[in-house]
Amino acid sequence: MSRLSKRGRSRREFLKLAAGGLAAAGAGALLQGTARLAGASPLPRPRASGGTLVMWWWGEQEAPGLEGYVKQSIQMYKEKTGWSVDATLEDTGVVISQFQTASAAGTAPDIQYFWNGIYHMESVWLGYVEPLNGLIPDDLLKASNATILSVYQGKQYRLGWYAVPMLWAYNKDMFDKAGLNADQPPTNHDELMAACDKLKSKGFTPIVGGLKDGYWGEWQMGHGLGPNLDSPAEALQLFIGSLDWRNPKYYDHWAKVEQLWKAGYMNNDMLSIELYPGIDLFNNGQGAMCSTVGPLIPKSQKALGDRVAPMVFPAGGKGKMNGKPIADTQGLGISSQSQHKQQAADFLMFLNTPERLQALWDQTHALPTNAGWDGTFITDPVISALWTKWMHGDNVPYISNLMPTLFWTDAMFVNSQKIISGEFTAEQAAENAQAVAQKWRDQNPDLLDHYTKWASDLAL
Repeated sequence: MSRLSKRGRSRREFLKLAAGGLAAAGAGALLQGTARLAGASPLPRPRASGGTLVMWWWGEQEAPGLEGYVKQSIQMYKEKTGWSVDATLEDTGVVISQFQTASAAGTAPDIQYFWNGIYHMESVWLGYVEPLNGLIPDDLLKASNATILSVYQGKQYRLGWYAVPMLWAYNKDMFDKAGLNADQPPTNHDELMAACDKLKSKGFTPIVGGLKDGYWGEWQMGHGLGPNLDSPAEALQLFIGSLDWRNPKYYDHWAKVEQLWKAGYMNNDMLSIELYPGIDLFNNGQGAMCSTVGPLIPKSQKALGDRVAPMVFPAGGKGKMNGKPIADTQGLGISSQSQHKQQAADFLMFLNTPERLQALWDQTHALPTNAGWDGTFITDPVISALWTKWMHGDNVPYISNLMPTLFWTDAMFVNSQKIISGEFTAEQAAENAQAVAQKWRDQNPDLLDHYTKWASDLAL
């Protein structure tokens, strides 16, 4: 799930800046090159030794209060074990590049924060990340809900930390005034179109969003493509060439965006507004529905009160993943270069003790991913739904976490904007996607081989 921060670069922005180097080089050289593009600080850093672990992490930008939680956890762990943890909060733009550059120089931290899917899997393929199997009990690996996107060839490389549900929010007051059932949002595309028509007839903008920076298009591909797939592996097969983007089921999500736009169901200034200001339109009462993520829901609730409600995007797909909420998680892993792998694993397990899981919620209101944490005490119905349905119900992974960088910059980003501008039809978007996927395969044979193997891990 793309995580964006108002401080520092988003990881997608970093990847966009790095795309030129990624497209032109082999795996080892290209990943080291991204650090220079992202403006990473000079490396190597000195490695702590003895009874100290080195940890590089991210998340305060997304979940305020996490830094205090980390500091408290470190102090408690030191009192308990005698081991110190030297923790550095990383800037968003260097989370990926700095770890890879340090690993290439032999100076990686013991513990590293990892986004899901391709954002840590490329480091796995370079041999920089230690599998957690054997270091952490299997039952905890499973309970941590790192998601299937953290598994490669039967090995798990991240431990889940906190949850980032992907969802749509809607304004119940606007639904009521349009004569819709505010307790039963649309569940398929036909119902969505009918709801949009009623909302528009009452003077409401049915859907608001911002596409100037491109991120809305990534989120929408995650919400719209997934429902036409039977498993995440099917998405990988589109990238490796086993399947064709020009098959109507694989560009159906772009066709539906085109339909919604042409019907006038989206804000006219979408191309001149970025993602967060687009969500603010919803928070300001200027639209009935928007694409959002769990950590942003409290802000919407503060603005609109209890009239904010969550829903699964009604894509109306034909695949086995249709109609299911999207669960994504942030996570932590261990460097393959660590001289203290078991101690690092012990610290990760300490973060998953009942006391630390509850402290994570108490101090940040981010939902712990561990299935052993009991969130039934949550009284807020929206947050409770995110915990029960999105994170612990019959959910699916976030498909956009599988996109190669070149596809993001040259296909997903371009397609969504050009459909809204009228430069592309859905069919033309599919042609572009097919061409870009082929270009990526031609330029990255090493990554293609790993993608092919990864597909075997991702059948639901």
